[in-house]
Amino acid sequence: MTVGSRVSTFCQGIQYFENTIPGFEATLDQYGQRDAIALGQKAIPSPDDPAAVFQTLLAADALRYLTLHITASKASGHPGGFASIAEGIAALVMLGYKNIITEVGHHAPGFYSNMFLDGSLEEMGIKTVEQMGERFREMHGLLGHLSGQIPGLLNPAGPLGQGQHFAMAGALLHPGVLFPVTIGDGGLGEPYIMSSFGHFSTAYPQVTNFLPILVWNGYSQEHHSMVSTKSNQEMIAYWQGNGFQEVILINAKDYDDADQPGEYVDSTEFSLQKRLAFTQGVLEATDKAAKSALSGKLTVLIVKQLKGAGVHKRGAKAHNLYPGDTLEKDYIVSALKARALPSQAWELVRINFERSGGGPAAHTVVTEKELPLPDLGKLPLEEFVIDGDKKIATTAMGTIVAHVGQKDPNFIISNADGNAASGINNINQALKIIHPTPDEIYFQGPKGQVYEPLSEDACAGLAVGLALFGARTLWCSYESFAINGLPIWQTVTQAMAELRRPTPSTITLFTAGALEQGRNGWTHQRPEIENYFAAMMRNGNIFPLFPCDANSIQVCYEWALSTKNKGITITASKSPLPVRTTFEQTRQGLQDGAVVLHETKGSKTVVFAVIGDMSLIPVFDAASNLEDQGIGVRIVSVISPRRLYRPDDTAWKTCSEADGGFLDDQGFERLFGGDGLIGVTGGTSAMLEPIMLRSTCKRDVVSWKRGETASSAGQIMAFNGLTAEALAKRATELVS
Repeated sequence: MTVGSRVSTFCQGIQYFENTIPGFEATLDQYGQRDAIALGQKAIPSPDDPAAVFQTLLAADALRYLTLHITASKASGHPGGFASIAEGIAALVMLGYKNIITEVGHHAPGFYSNMFLDGSLEEMGIKTVEQMGERFREMHGLLGHLSGQIPGLLNPAGPLGQGQHFAMAGALLHPGVLFPVTIGDGGLGEPYIMSSFGHFSTAYPQVTNFLPILVWNGYSQEHHSMVSTKSNQEMIAYWQGNGFQEVILINAKDYDDADQPGEYVDSTEFSLQKRLAFTQGVLEATDKAAKSALSGKLTVLIVKQLKGAGVHKRGAKAHNLYPGDTLEKDYIVSALKARALPSQAWELVRINFERSGGGPAAHTVVTEKELPLPDLGKLPLEEFVIDGDKKIATTAMGTIVAHVGQKDPNFIISNADGNAASGINNINQALKIIHPTPDEIYFQGPKGQVYEPLSEDACAGLAVGLALFGARTLWCSYESFAINGLPIWQTVTQAMAELRRPTPSTITLFTAGALEQGRNGWTHQRPEIENYFAAMMRNGNIFPLFPCDANSIQVCYEWALSTKNKGITITASKSPLPVRTTFEQTRQGLQDGAVVLHETKGSKTVVFAVIGDMSLIPVFDAASNLEDQGIGVRIVSVISPRRLYRPDDTAWKTCSEADGGFLDDQGFERLFGGDGLIGVTGGTSAMLEPIMLRSTCKRDVVSWKRGETASSAGQIMAFNGLTAEALAKRATELVS
């Protein structure tokens, strides 16, 4: 197929080809006779090359046209924010940078347009503009926000304040590669962005090859952005005050010859000469920023241009299309005609975008292939004697974590509240806290692998970003505080379910359960977080694990390390507790979902389905009471409740690296069949749903209600009805 026929094919669906800008045809004749990115090259020769400048302008308008076209094809989606950074994205591509990340999910149609122009979307069968519009915001197509399944795009984007984590993760794993990340001025109000930049840059001062690009367009979704009143100097000072050494601002207003009012203007209203000047300014600023970031300076690029530049409306009104905003609407038609390009221009844009960076992003960006992982060798598991000395589960797991870090230099463990507070100071001793001040008392130094910002978002963000990009990580938290890190953890686990390649599962360790935190009161007693994971289990790739002792936790972590594309939470106490299982029992429990810890015969059989380790204490005491009455008791430790669902309860078949392991009915009856069943947990009752759905005997749940200040775990359990007396009484009532 010739280039011309290929272009005519991909242009199918474009409605308007004429361009009415005065002087456009002459400029196209002058600067469109050769491809700005020559055959065999990956970028333009220079940002001030006139042909490169003109063809970057063509690319910006092509991006605007496609963005408006695909959103209007569904009368839905968000064209305005991306339109204000179109020159910036075009500049990155023309300069050969394709590992582009965004913090702004609303820029999705623009990013899809970018991937379409360089041929990446052909990997999912989208070869024409018409097909792109047909599959926008459709199942198995182009989601309304970025996900893990779109060829060439590195990161998901939904909630604001997340994208910088992926850029920093990419930069850490791939020195010498630039990771630009666009950040909206609406999203800049999120506190996470600057705090995460700050801690990362303090921990890794040598890693500067990520480039924040602030899309400063003056508007958020429905109103002016909260930073719209800042002066240029105030915005520069803001970034400088947050540690950025090089702040480069390019302002469209400096080029305005259309006498537009206000601080934010639309470059598409300029004369062609001034449009070219602004485009050259963006190219030069982007080139300077990229080289600065790659040379060791913490750098930010700020592009100031009115939201909605060059599309159907301006300001916040450009943010979203509504029913009726179709391809036939007069102002949509008018905007498309204003951005229309002749076929020769589309051909130039297509060729340049395909050649940029060495080929389509779907073949060249770092997330399109698996990151090689070092062999961990034999894990240092230590099997403790059942009913011997009490052991701290988290400490036992810490020994293995230390081994992983020593074998894998890319491995990090993050913890906002401190590993020592979670019973895993052995990790600090082995791997060292990353800190610019060396201090052996605290096991810290500049070359560590323990990442300890005080922000849970920063902890979760770097850990899950690295996991998505192919590295092993562990995010640790008190369960009571982890909620602030869960939005990005959830974003990444969903992306992993859709991902087109295997990647290490994102693993967490949640410690200091509510039952341990009596003296601290309700501020440290928030096991309701388990509701989050209970709901997510139905995704199909989420596995909350509840090891019952120090042996069990080691096997749970061993299994988690062997998995791909899953979200695995391990919840355990940091207190010394009895050892109740062998390694083999937990391995069976990970397969079946649960394991029998204790069983006696009697006139009736009461089954206790127990989630957690400390919650087993009153259950064993209740068992003695019941057995004295001649009632048989079976105590079952629920290790992996996801295995106890029925296969059709979850979306496992739709997941990458699908895991269809579920306990069959015969196995379920063997574990949970009896005359009465009581689900027991020191957390949320929602985690027991798989069991309660399938059980057919009389049943009840005893679980967490709310927190209170207490002098001991026993007292807080009593406050929540988790006592041997209460459990025995309810069991007797069930089987009477």
